[in-house]
Amino acid sequence: MDSLRLKRIFLGLTIIVSATFCVGLTDPRDVHAINGLYDALGRPPLQGWESPGGDPCLDAWQGVQCVNANITAIALVGADLGGELGSTLGDFVSIIVINLSNNHIGGTVPNDLPPTLRSLFLSANELNGSIPDILSTLGQLTDMSLNNNHLTGSIPDSFQSLTTLMNLDLSGNNLSGQLPPSMSNLSSITSLHLQNNQLSGYLDVLQDLPLLDLNIENNLFWGPIPDKLLTIPNFRKEGNPFNTTVLPSPSITPPPSPLPVSPSPKVAPGPIAKPPYLPWQPIPDSTGEGSFFTMKRIIWIAIAGVLVLSALVLVPSLYLTACCKKNKVKSDVGTRHGMNAMLAPLEETKHREDLDKSDLEKTSEEAVARSQSGFGGGGRQTDTYLEAGADLDIAVRKRVVNSKLNDDCKIDIPDTDVNFMRPPPPASSVEKVGVTSTELMKDPSSQFSKKILHPLSTLRSFSVASLQQYTNSFSQENLIGSGMLGSVYRAALPDGKLLVVKKLGMSASRLQSDEEFLELVAGISKLKHANIVKITGHCCEHGQRLLVYEYYRNGTLYDALHFDDEIHSKLSWDVRIHMAIGAARVLEYLHEVCQQPIVHKNFKSANILLDDKLGVFVSECGLAPLIPSGPISQLSGHTSAYGYAAPELETGSYTCKSDVYSFGVVMLELLTGRKSYDRSRLRGEQYLVRWAVPQLHDIEALSRMVDPSLNGSYPSKSLSRFVDILSLCLQPEPEFRPPMSEIVQCLSDMIQRGT
Repeated sequence: MDSLRLKRIFLGLTIIVSATFCVGLTDPRDVHAINGLYDALGRPPLQGWESPGGDPCLDAWQGVQCVNANITAIALVGADLGGELGSTLGDFVSIIVINLSNNHIGGTVPNDLPPTLRSLFLSANELNGSIPDILSTLGQLTDMSLNNNHLTGSIPDSFQSLTTLMNLDLSGNNLSGQLPPSMSNLSSITSLHLQNNQLSGYLDVLQDLPLLDLNIENNLFWGPIPDKLLTIPNFRKEGNPFNTTVLPSPSITPPPSPLPVSPSPKVAPGPIAKPPYLPWQPIPDSTGEGSFFTMKRIIWIAIAGVLVLSALVLVPSLYLTACCKKNKVKSDVGTRHGMNAMLAPLEETKHREDLDKSDLEKTSEEAVARSQSGFGGGGRQTDTYLEAGADLDIAVRKRVVNSKLNDDCKIDIPDTDVNFMRPPPPASSVEKVGVTSTELMKDPSSQFSKKILHPLSTLRSFSVASLQQYTNSFSQENLIGSGMLGSVYRAALPDGKLLVVKKLGMSASRLQSDEEFLELVAGISKLKHANIVKITGHCCEHGQRLLVYEYYRNGTLYDALHFDDEIHSKLSWDVRIHMAIGAARVLEYLHEVCQQPIVHKNFKSANILLDDKLGVFVSECGLAPLIPSGPISQLSGHTSAYGYAAPELETGSYTCKSDVYSFGVVMLELLTGRKSYDRSRLRGEQYLVRWAVPQLHDIEALSRMVDPSLNGSYPSKSLSRFVDILSLCLQPEPEFRPPMSEIVQCLSDMIQRGT
């Protein structure tokens, strides 16, 4: 009886601890920091704010977000704030986001910023002075906006450690000088805005960055633009004194050197030595205005020059006779003098090109008609469309390929790759996407095209034939696994690199059109997180939908826990906690960091991959639209899916809180070493959650529940905290489950405290 009473008392205390584990009075260090900020801002009328003292987290101060006892975000956009930022921002312990944009804050950017910052938004204020060197300490920064202020001086050379920075906006200031060399270390940056400053120099430091959006308008940049920058999907460069090109006149000798561009009074770069200009090189225009001539036009100009020289050397009568004979034109020789006679051959050549193009289009349409009359019926029709497709433009070739392909066409298409019909792209160009996206490229002005083609340009487009080759015709020995969305295969590229190919099943493929699928792939490619499996390519061809990802040799967490004894033996208690944190951060990113919250909808240990150091990488992020909606019984033919499903899925309702529940199940797997659903066990133990939850707060039962392979090597306090967290995740009611940011903070506290 006494033992039962003690158990009840312990259960009550545990419930109290669970309910308050992630809630508490604000850390005094954060109170000091926010009080200092409040004073520096001039103590504006903000709801709940007070100084000195106060409890920002407990009293829910306006614009303040907390996790546990720490302030993690301050967001006061357009709150009519004045004053300055003060000197206490660096005292925040765990702050992640500071957003004070669209206010009237003056002074300088503090030289002491918290190293935990991921997002710093101070745009549209009245900040002055220079950008501080403190940037070098912000190793977790992903977004920073200092645009539309009064900042001066040069950009500091402090970007060496900012490898996670994705968006940087310094536009609309008075910044000057050249771009710092350390900008070349921004290996994750996709958007960079520097317009409306007085920056100068070359752009070489930007040429190898993964930029998709670059705006440098209205600055003083000079010199040639690196070729790689010209491939950036959204590149705006007007208003800079770049070297431009003009049409060289064949009768005028080009000047030995261009007139130098006058630098801004605030910037005095030294003279740059340039080699003499050769006849075939473009000549800079000293006025800063000119026309860009393609290589094709330059060739035509060269031809015109040769013909002009020929006209000057040959006897005019013979030249005109030959010209007239070639063109079959009867004309009075006396009326053809000067440049008219010289340009006649050029005009004739252009006319012939137009005729050839017209004939080609006619031939193309005839080839399409032939292919549509009997494509796929036999080898001869295939030969016909291959021959006709050799000289067709991309759009026509696309129609030839797709003319008679049925949805149920066999995957064993001819060994020839459909991509062979495309003309070879320039070496510097990005490999284009498959057949469907090529059609979209024909109208680059369309909103759909703009939305997906830019992200897709960062991925490789595979053909079905090539993926067949790399997977040995999707053989059984290369089959890694199968799940709700389809089968997964190992692919070996000719250079020896291994990839993973997810071949979507018909139930997933039929939910979307080709355009919707490509839009989905484009969205997945935008997910940037250290613990998300990186997508490297895709295939949308002949009714097939395939996704290509990076390969991880240590397989999945599911395999490590339940099948691979060697890796299982390496899963110490600390390793398991770190795995839980890594996976939790992915869900935090999807739910709370992405502009539009993303629900995973298929979170489980089989979708958590392990690298050589047992780091975790979550797969299938962004694929929720491929999962049919409805009750769980309709989601998959695999019974194991029930083991991760939140109770609300019985009615077909799935939210971010459903992902939290699934995360709790994974934590249970890490704790117990058991499968979420195991048919081989006794009836009462088959479903892990049903078996484990009633025993989580029984000390004796809990000790028996822990994975035996740990051999008791874990701190009892750490075990208790781990159980408290997963208990909150597995609450039956979604509203009582904590957000992932709180879970990440709680798990991180366990590591920091060593418990």
